[in-house]
Amino acid sequence: MISFSLIIISSLFFSGIIIRTKCIFSGRKGPGIFQPIKDIRKLLRKGSVYSDTSSFIFKIAPTLYFSTLLTATLFIPFGDEPGLISFKGDFVFFAYLLALGKFFMIISSLDTGSSFEGMGASREALYSMLVEPAFFILMGSFALLTGHLSFYEIFSHLHFGSYISYAVGALAAFVFVIIAMIENSRMPIDDPKTHLELTMIHEVMILDNSGFDLGLILYGSSLKFAMYGAIISNFFLTRGKEWFFSVLIFAGIQLLLAVIIGAIESFMARFRMNHNPQFIFSLTSISLLIFLGVLLILGKIV
Repeated sequence: MISFSLIIISSLFFSGIIIRTKCIFSGRKGPGIFQPIKDIRKLLRKGSVYSDTSSFIFKIAPTLYFSTLLTATLFIPFGDEPGLISFKGDFVFFAYLLALGKFFMIISSLDTGSSFEGMGASREALYSMLVEPAFFILMGSFALLTGHLSFYEIFSHLHFGSYISYAVGALAAFVFVIIAMIENSRMPIDDPKTHLELTMIHEVMILDNSGFDLGLILYGSSLKFAMYGAIISNFFLTRGKEWFFSVLIFAGIQLLLAVIIGAIESFMARFRMNHNPQFIFSLTSISLLIFLGVLLILGKIV
């Protein structure tokens, strides 16, 4: 319950910190940290408009998408405390629960009958498919290292004690940061501010969403960021830590992740569209390096 509550609280600040970081680097005053949440609150109080050509799938997709995100947060542990839901192989269920939500968002964009939204949906599906091997190789490597198969058991038995293990942990944190940016359609893969027809990916998928539905989708992005930040923080939360120290570490990592994302979006240009698959698939290579590092730690490679 602690993990779920902290993720919800972090999600209220996350987008605002990213925007604030970008404003600082660009020399602008910019909006307050709570402005994105205020905008979402306004949307949640409005009604949604539906096209006559769309079916019930378009109406239920945002709610299902948000429901899968909320359910996925229940699997994430917090130091010595397991998630509200925990069982062997739960990280597999976690990944495909998120995939289920994205599937409904993809078919809802196709349900509008717009070839423009279908273009964005196909790109979104491609990028999610390419990032999937990196996640499973990474989690499989840590399952091999610890001998356990659930989020809670993996992180609670994960300890770094050698230079190789520290390198493995740093690479794993890097992979999760990039996965979070890809899953949330951020720079340098996608630009949430763009409205250029040839380069839109996620934003074109939600062009027909409005009001309450759009509010759920936008808040879902902040929630997903906070969720991946919670996973990264578990690399640094070990047994024996007092809970208030763990909360400080958790908050610090969430803040650092938001600042890093804001800095990346401030100083990196968006990739050309045909370079995105190459960049995303390179995460699989890094995950394989992590797997080799685990084999070295276990003495499987001499």
